[in-house]
Parts: sequence; C-alpha cells; structure tokens
Amino acid sequence: MLKENIGVILLNMGGPSRLDDVRPFLFNIFSDREIIRLGPPFLQKPIAWYIARKRAPKSMSIYEKIGGGSPIAKITHEQQCALQKRLENDGNFVVTTAMRYWKPTTKDALEELTHNNVTKIIALSLYPHYSCATSGSSMNELKRHLLQDTRRELIEITSWPTHKGYLSCLADKILDGLKTFGDEPVELLYSAHSLPVSFINEGDPYVSQLKQTITGVELITGKSGRICYQSRSGPVEWLAPSTPDMISDVAEAGAKNILMVPISFVSDHVETLYEINIQYRELAGTYGIRLKPTESLNTDPAFIDVLRDLVLKSLES
Repeated sequence: MLKENIGVILLNMGGPSRLDDVRPFLFNIFSDREIIRLGPPFLQKPIAWYIARKRAPKSMSIYEKIGGGSPIAKITHEQQCALQKRLENDGNFVVTTAMRYWKPTTKDALEELTHNNVTKIIALSLYPHYSCATSGSSMNELKRHLLQDTRRELIEITSWPTHKGYLSCLADKILDGLKTFGDEPVELLYSAHSLPVSFINEGDPYVSQLKQTITGVELITGKSGRICYQSRSGPVEWLAPSTPDMISDVAEAGAKNILMVPISFVSDHVETLYEINIQYRELAGTYGIRLKPTESLNTDPAFIDVLRDLVLKSLES
C-alpha cells in the first residue's frame, strides 16, 4: 500500500444544478477564451455576459424539462465517493472533483487536497476522448492554479479511449440495449459531442480517438455502427454528420429502430437527458422510428473499476 497522501481530481465540465445557475454557468463557458474567442481579449467577458443573458431563457426552458437543473454535479460526486471507497485498500487517496465551469471549482478541489496534506496530485479527466475544449481546458485551469506550487507533483490522465475496461463497459451497455429490441433489426448510432472543424484541422485528436473507441467496442460486440455529432451551437463549421441529419438518413434507408450510444459522455446530463431522450427521440418518432439510448455509465461498478485502474496505472510510470 502506498504511504504518501495522493490526491485524485476528477475533471468535468459541470452544469447548473438549479435554474438560477443557468445564466452564470453560461457566462463562465463563454468567458473561456481557450475554446471561444469573442472579439479582442478585453471584450471577451462583456460579450460573454451579453450572450449568457440572451441564451439563458431558452436554456432554462430546456433544464426545466429535465427536472430543473443538470444532475452532473450529483452524479460526479457519486462517482467521486464510489472511487474513494474503491481505492481505500490501495493507499492514502483523497478523491475530489473540479468542474470547469461551475461548482465545485478547481480552487475548491485544491483547497480540499491542501487540507488533507496531499503531496501528489492525479488529474483524471472524465472525458474519455481528448479535446482542447474539454480535457485541455480543464488541465490548463488546474495548471494555472498550481503555477506557484512546486511542492506537489502533477500526473495527468488526459484521455483513455482504448482502455479495455472502458470498452467492455460500453459494449455491455450496447448489448443490453440491443436486447430490448428483441429480434428486430436495429441501427446503431454513436452520438458524440460536436466540435468546430477548425479544432480538428489544428491537430485535436478527438475524432481519431472516438474512432479508436468505436473500433474497440465493435470487436467485442460484433455489431457495426455509425458516428454522428450532437450539441452544435454558433455559426462556425461543426463536425458532420449531425445527429439529426443521421436520424434522417437512416430513416430514408428504411430503419425502424435506433439504439443511440452517447459515446463521449460518462454520466447523464442535458445532452443525454434532453437532446437524446427527448429531442432526438421525438425527431425519430416523426419518421416512425423507435429510438432508445444506451444506459449511461454513471456509477456502474465496472466503470468505477476503470477509474481505479486508470489512477493506479498512472502511478506505475
């Protein structure tokens, strides 16, 4: 068993837990110049304030449809507690959470680790596939807070698209989902969060890592699927095909059933609960298609084992 106190910070995006949180949450997102450049630097926050104010009513109406807020903070905290318990026989670990755009913040997480006399920090991204807009932004925020702190070593786990346990978890969810359709033919669609094409052109490995995951899962399930991208916003060119366009395409090809896999998400939040479960299900229904999503990983014990393995393996190198 390891003797030193080791901190584990689960990095995630965060989300508004209440409707009152929606506008400041949006402001935090649009203030992040690493992923969205709004005019010259000195205008970033004023423009972010304007956009948040303009978009808040529509976003609030969406969150009302899924219970009045995002469950991501609650679920991530449950993942944190489950991982803490799973690591209890492996050493002196203190597991915390840092949300990039809401609470608990990176500063909150680091204060907790300082209180527990942590000497080494493992930053574990809950985004399986790396992008500068997700893992990259969260890691950079953490490093900014640690800039003046030379006492603690930082170990980064920025992506894990081909981890065998992760692939197995996804495969199990897909096989379980396929069973709900009986013997009927099913179109398998992997829906990932979209990104501006410019990110990929600049070398972001997000798409290639998504394809690595899908290839690995297909070797287990023996079932091929197609990738599409959800959650577009703004006038820039986004990854294609979009999930709505893909639903239309498979409808034209005669599909009657769709199993949708939220491939880039490890917990339920607005993208799964509203976009997939409500918006895309209704869209599919207009074509006479029955759409079902696979269950999210959330606190599945097998997924918590994946997080434990990632933490322990990072200490071996």
